[in-house]
Amino acid sequence: MADRPQPSFVQSLIAGGAAGTSVDLLFFPIDTVKTRLQSPQGFVKAGGFRGIYKGVGSVVVGSSPGAAVFFATYDTLKRNLPVHGPLNHMIAASFGEVAACLVRVPTEVIKTRTQTSSYGAAGKSSWGAAKLVFANHGWGGFYRGFGITVMREIPFTSIQFPLYELFKVQLAKKLGHKTLPAYEAAACGSVAGGIAAALTTPLDVLKTRVMLDTRNGAHGPSPSLVNRFRTIYVTEGWKALFAGVVPRTLWISAGGAVFLGMYEFTMNNLLLQS
Repeated sequence: MADRPQPSFVQSLIAGGAAGTSVDLLFFPIDTVKTRLQSPQGFVKAGGFRGIYKGVGSVVVGSSPGAAVFFATYDTLKRNLPVHGPLNHMIAASFGEVAACLVRVPTEVIKTRTQTSSYGAAGKSSWGAAKLVFANHGWGGFYRGFGITVMREIPFTSIQFPLYELFKVQLAKKLGHKTLPAYEAAACGSVAGGIAAALTTPLDVLKTRVMLDTRNGAHGPSPSLVNRFRTIYVTEGWKALFAGVVPRTLWISAGGAVFLGMYEFTMNNLLLQS
């Protein structure tokens, strides 16, 4: 597959922002169902199928800049790293995810607590939940779960992006294309995302539990990730570690198609040809 012109930093920002906003708004209801399935209070008490757009405000604010930062970092490193092949994609994507988490985690904290009504009526809106996070935990509260989010995203992206790049190359060779149109790239993104999502669901469950933990320092130190993992396994069984695996896999599989398809469409048709 012939290389297309390399995108600039700004082009990666624009295409990434468009991709992130599209997928997060389109599939937000499925994300809400997945989050409530993983909630320790249970699906029904967390809200069931009611108010499935609760928390969407934080996504509107954080989705575009988070995805923009990811792709700007990913594309820049992919061009400049001294290694090639799958290792290049794994390293570039991992650094991209760490950078994106600096933007994404605060919005994730607010989103998950709004989706599950963790603060009751006082936190029914994204703004209300944000004020309560700050009041109870300070600025650090917005980064609760940062470590486990990075721990989830690095394995996820280390599976997804090498597979995505591999599928694109193989499909282009099979079809005799120099470059794949957006809809074919979207199909590659869908398969790669679904595989990565299913395999990393236990880490996603841990991430959700940490972000939903509203305890502060006055109640003692928070349990370690190992202890949280052990507690879930002992008290709820191994199936709890895969809670929400079906909506997560469906959401990210479909979302991967939209996310990467929109990125390729924006880059190929609106930016690189302009």
